[in-house]
Amino acid sequence: MGLPRLGTSTPPAPPPTVVVAPPAPPPVPIVPVKVSNPGSLCLTGRLSHPYLVPGTSDVFATLEVTAVDVPGAQRAPVNLAVVIDRSGSMSGAKIENARRAAQRLVELLGDEDRISVVHYGTDVSALGGLFATAENKLKLKRYIANISDEGGTNIGDGLAVGQKHIERAKSDFRVNRLLLLSDGQPTVGITSAQGLINVVRRIRDAGISVTSLGVGSDFNEDLMQRLADVGGGSYGFISNASAMASLFQRDLEQAGTMVARGASLNFTLPEGVRFVEVYGRPVSQMGNTVSITLPDFSARQVEKLVVHFTASPSVRSGSVDIAGFQLAYTDLLTQNAADARLSLAAMVTEDSTLAMGKRDKGAVVVATKARAAVNYQKAAEALDRGDFGGAKRAVQQNDAIFFEADQVAGEGSMADERATNSTIYGLSNAAPTAAPEQRREAVKQMKTESLRSSGRGASLY
Repeated sequence: MGLPRLGTSTPPAPPPTVVVAPPAPPPVPIVPVKVSNPGSLCLTGRLSHPYLVPGTSDVFATLEVTAVDVPGAQRAPVNLAVVIDRSGSMSGAKIENARRAAQRLVELLGDEDRISVVHYGTDVSALGGLFATAENKLKLKRYIANISDEGGTNIGDGLAVGQKHIERAKSDFRVNRLLLLSDGQPTVGITSAQGLINVVRRIRDAGISVTSLGVGSDFNEDLMQRLADVGGGSYGFISNASAMASLFQRDLEQAGTMVARGASLNFTLPEGVRFVEVYGRPVSQMGNTVSITLPDFSARQVEKLVVHFTASPSVRSGSVDIAGFQLAYTDLLTQNAADARLSLAAMVTEDSTLAMGKRDKGAVVVATKARAAVNYQKAAEALDRGDFGGAKRAVQQNDAIFFEADQVAGEGSMADERATNSTIYGLSNAAPTAAPEQRREAVKQMKTESLRSSGRGASLY
């Protein structure tokens, strides 16, 4: 049993073929470049595709800028101007809540804090430059209580008067902040977006950061967001005017714990790498050099960035540079210029299976959220022009990229982003029967969620 039959023979089996796979290219380390002037911000980053195949490939750099913690530190004194819209559209609950919020802000200030209260309609009025002593707090509260709604919306002159009052004591403070509140579009004075952006740029160049808060459904969210971007402060959409006080308080705390100002991230493109976009951030490009404007940073603040490149390696194996990043800023803890640097590179391999298998799970998830943010923005723009079907289609396009991310990072890796996507789809689905004001608020909410998904941190309220 088990032997060959008589009269037959069985040839011996050939030896098994042994296939030796070529060794995988070693991973490319993420190289922190030596910092010449270290300070209160740290820069880290990863590539979504640390292995590339010959040809042209998409690759996403996911970056984090993290501010140092300052345990036990007290809030620094602030030199603050609150610039409040009191135009006719602020009548009723809006102006009442604005008065209460400003009075609450005054209560939170200490004797070493300095505040100016500016309010604008067609013209501008102000009570400026008072330290928040007990006696001055009573004076400020009485002044705020008498603010009444009237006139147009003169944002430009309101900003200029706020800056003037801050400038009078700017050199005595480490933190100088202008907080702008508006519920409408500029109708008096400087009414062009570029004109107001230029005003805010000059304010920031003078060492004063600008936060912009839009309340209600009628303000120009794109303009207010841009003013905050240029001003280095925060942007917030206040759908419920009663929430103003908490955002005023939040901005005070953030301003009082600032550790870095005037931050920008720059990189130069190496040969074979093309810059596509930075998601949700203001960016400028001159030749092969790209610059990204960042907000001022408070302690423990984290801001994420996703940069989309295409890479066309000139080699079939070995290492290729993707980008070298330099973060430059003023360190407010030392009052010195500081920087942080990071170099990201990828390995080139002809093994496409290896390249796909080596994708960075965390970087893919962060990059996918930023890609989804693009469709939220498209949906908001479609909704704004009354294209309800287009808004829903834009949101539905995210299903495919969420599925791709799950294949890399695992089932459930995009659960939180799917919830955001569902919320925005619901807003789009409800829009055809919603009142015009509700539609406008939905557009603002969708744009805010787009910014959040693209990596905005504490600079988004």
